Amino acid sequence: MRRRRPATVPLPLRDGVDPVRVRLPAAGADAPGTVRGYLLSRFPASAPELEELFAAGGIVDDAGRPLPHDAPLRPGGSVWYHRALPEEPELPGDLPVLFEDEWLLAVDKPHGLPTTPRGGLVAQSALVKLRRARREDRLSPLHRLDRGTAGVLLLSRDPGTRGRFQTLFQERAVAKEYEAVAAHRPGLRLPRLVESRIVKDRTSLQAREVPGPVNARTQVESAGPPFADEEGTWARYVLRPETGRTHQIRVHLAGLGVPVRHDPLYPQVRPAGAEDPGRPLQLLARRIALVHPVTGEPLVLESRRALPSGDAA
Repeated sequence: MRRRRPATVPLPLRDGVDPVRVRLPAAGADAPGTVRGYLLSRFPASAPELEELFAAGGIVDDAGRPLPHDAPLRPGGSVWYHRALPEEPELPGDLPVLFEDEWLLAVDKPHGLPTTPRGGLVAQSALVKLRRARREDRLSPLHRLDRGTAGVLLLSRDPGTRGRFQTLFQERAVAKEYEAVAAHRPGLRLPRLVESRIVKDRTSLQAREVPGPVNARTQVESAGPPFADEEGTWARYVLRPETGRTHQIRVHLAGLGVPVRHDPLYPQVRPAGAEDPGRPLQLLARRIALVHPVTGEPLVLESRRALPSGDAA
């Protein structure tokens, strides 16, 4: 389950980047007696940076009060601070605007760029790039696209109406259509509705299908005849996910025996660093349709990108 962002954040953004929030543990016999002790035990590699932050008053509580190095651990709260940004490789930054008004921004995300900061990529994310380029600290994503997936990405420009857009996603009132170039499987009967239960936890890079109540549904259709090159035989597919589980389309296509071309995770995880930027994941968020919750106008937002075929796919 996705954690909700707190109603108030005690530190402002810094150059488009949100502060780090660390939840403090419940009281226990093994819990350190101070906030400093807890942070150093949890993040030993960041010890020098944390010590500097304590000395400078850069670690604050939920009320924004700087914590001294001997601040007692108070279970149930949080601490906040800005971490030093990692060194990052320059990633594709072309984010053409497809639509904007005072409440909503739609951009065409390129392959290879994460939606939000993740791991060692902070400034090199669509959210931070857009905040910096547009000087809009209030931008916030309404959904996420995998780093390898290109296409239509929606962001809120107004915190006061963000919840109204999020409700559309929660109530499945946003129609999404994807395109994929994936393996061709002779005899695969399409169109079809793929239904399964997908789970994803932090112990694995892959999501997986497990027995149990269905929580993931994807309509799969053919989008043309197969084509071949020196790497194999491929086909184009149109995907309409009815739910939004992590890696849902990629898991469902791999489960059908037609994994997305250049997928580094499905059906098998490739070694770290094996990805070729010139051969991106062949998955595109082609179209999003919704009724604007503020104006009542229908919106159909479509990517201008294309998935190549043949030798260039």
